[in-house]
Amino acid sequence: MDDGPLWWPVQRLVDAYRRGSMSPVEVAALAQERIDQVDPTLHAFVLTTPELAHRQAVEAEAAYRNGSAGPLAGVPVSIKDAFHVEGHVTTLGSLAHADDVASHDSGAVRRLRRAGAVIVGKTNVPEFCQSATTDNLLGPDTANPFDPDRTAGGSSGGAAAAVASGTCTVGLGSDGGGSIRIPASFCGLVGLKPTHGAIDDAGGFRAFSPFISVGPLARCVADARLLLSVLSGEGVGTAGTPPRPAPRRVAWCAKPEGRPIDADVGDLAATAVKHLAACGHDVTPVELDLSGWEEIFGPLVLAEEGERRGHLLRGPHELTWYHRRSLIAAEQLDPAVLAGARSDLAAYRKRVDRYFSDYDVIATPATATTAFELGCRPEIIAGERVARLWGAFPFAVPFNVSGHPAVVMPVGFVDGLPVAVQLVGRYGADTALLSLAEQLEAELDVRPFVRLSPRLGTP
Repeated sequence: MDDGPLWWPVQRLVDAYRRGSMSPVEVAALAQERIDQVDPTLHAFVLTTPELAHRQAVEAEAAYRNGSAGPLAGVPVSIKDAFHVEGHVTTLGSLAHADDVASHDSGAVRRLRRAGAVIVGKTNVPEFCQSATTDNLLGPDTANPFDPDRTAGGSSGGAAAAVASGTCTVGLGSDGGGSIRIPASFCGLVGLKPTHGAIDDAGGFRAFSPFISVGPLARCVADARLLLSVLSGEGVGTAGTPPRPAPRRVAWCAKPEGRPIDADVGDLAATAVKHLAACGHDVTPVELDLSGWEEIFGPLVLAEEGERRGHLLRGPHELTWYHRRSLIAAEQLDPAVLAGARSDLAAYRKRVDRYFSDYDVIATPATATTAFELGCRPEIIAGERVARLWGAFPFAVPFNVSGHPAVVMPVGFVDGLPVAVQLVGRYGADTALLSLAEQLEAELDVRPFVRLSPRLGTP
């Protein structure tokens, strides 16, 4: 892999801008060239924004000259197409919004602009973000940079493919049911779901409201921390190496709810957790009671979809099969089931939170498989039949329902495809969780991007 500026971490890129050894305008042009090179294969972007990127890069260059540069000045960033960028289309992955031009930035985008980010384009999503793979009726499915015959995951699949393939430095995503962590796992990235409610996206798209978190996709933990800082409204990142985390009590749950997992995937996650023990942390194998999340998550998501978008069943636009099925299910939702889900949500959160009386961090595998072939969700995992909906990725959603912060990070490869571990922290302990992840990152020294598909070339 060519060690060009599109692959540098944020701090290295910003330092080069400050020294004048690299130009934001030059890097913005390189990002557009890289998009042109790889996106015909990956379909990560719904649209690119070269004019906007060039203008923002020019402004960043001036800001470095006059000393007013923000923490992301000149840094190429992609925006998931569930966020509004003023003057540009927000499709939400749907033909119903294919021509809708946003009149304003949503809250997360406003913070990125203020920090000086260079927006290179909008990244692909499933229709209304209602799938853990990124396919819709607007164009081809988003593919995985490590094997373009396989999925990038979803719903932030376009964002993950964009960052992993070197078209941008970091990506803006959102996670309502694993939508950052699943594609991050499949694409060899660091993906953070912050504590629920920690980041506001005022004026933005609404779905998965009881569970959604805005968050970063990045190639290293330091970049995820910096983007979190900006999105949280702090406006400045933490430069340099963070202090070594104090010894933590880590609960290692190898098979949450007894769900099947590919043996090689589980073994790599377990080996990564052993490195935490080698770093001085107290790792205890446990079985956690995370059951009940499906009975809460499904009804609440369906109810909101029906309320906000049920009218589309009788509209002029064709819908994806999966979103049409969701809207029909919303119409048939038993009010008693919905009331039970609303009632059970608070109790579920308290139940999961009680584990943090005994442990500082919960560790699990990130997914049950590596990225599978496009359009072919696995029906059998480790010899057991699994549900099509969540079989490949059942370990993320419990922590959307509980609301705790969770980060995934790459720990190795199976047949050339990335494998990740998930670390979950206490409410509000997002930065402490990232410090632990960064320590593990340094210990493992996994470098996914030397294994990108040769079909993508090098930037």
